Amino acid sequence: MSFFSSNFVQEEMKAITELQDRIYGKVFSFSTMNNDDKLEHVELLEELLNKQKILYARMTLSDDPEAKVMKDNILSSAQQLGFPPDVDLNYVFSNMTNIIEKMKKTINESA
Repeated sequence: MSFFSSNFVQEEMKAITELQDRIYGKVFSFSTMNNDDKLEHVELLEELLNKQKILYARMTLSDDPEAKVMKDNILSSAQQLGFPPDVDLNYVFSNMTNIIEKMKKTINESA
């Protein structure tokens, strides 16, 4: 069975897409949201990040050629965003987790 034909992978990719749609649909109104809505939005970001981390880890561990291609595409996209060619995406995920935690703390403190 190929990586992408796995029911689990398909369900997770669908969940990631749905979360992205929900997040991106409200991203430009973030500054006008009340604190509860901001916190909910940031928690969606956190959920998305966690799902992306897990899927990336599965791709990294997979021997499936399609998974390797997708991982390479993700790394190429990261470079296009300005990350160095040898970037460790787990480091990026860790930094993003820290940013999300700081956002949640800031929102909670301003409540």
